[in-house]
Amino acid sequence: MRSTHDACHVAIPARDLDEAVEFYVFGLGAKLARRYDDRVTFDFFGDQLVCHLCEDVPAEAVAYPRHFGVSFARAEDFDRLVRLVEFRKLRTLSGPSIRFEGTAEQHRTIFLADPSNNVIEFKNYDDPRLQY
Repeated sequence: MRSTHDACHVAIPARDLDEAVEFYVFGLGAKLARRYDDRVTFDFFGDQLVCHLCEDVPAEAVAYPRHFGVSFARAEDFDRLVRLVEFRKLRTLSGPSIRFEGTAEQHRTIFLADPSNNVIEFKNYDDPRLQY
């Protein structure tokens, strides 16, 4: 099983690395880990996110089927992220809202799009056992 020293690795396309740094570091508060001519690596909420310079980025931001993000265990962390998104006026696709209201899978969610139209979902389940 995964230890606290392990990190999930996600790699996505980016049309401009400066835009990626602006969005992920100065927008969402991720930490810049490494930067090269063709890619940039971030500490993204404890996991590794790599934006690879690529001309073939999504033409538009569409959440399904491809998106990634963070499922917060604590409601306060989700609330803090939403305030940050609102304060920094980051581009949202939907939310914050409640999905699957009235069911066991009820959760709050917000979908964002980065400058290369990669979609990021942040959420928090009412029942923390459903986080995984």
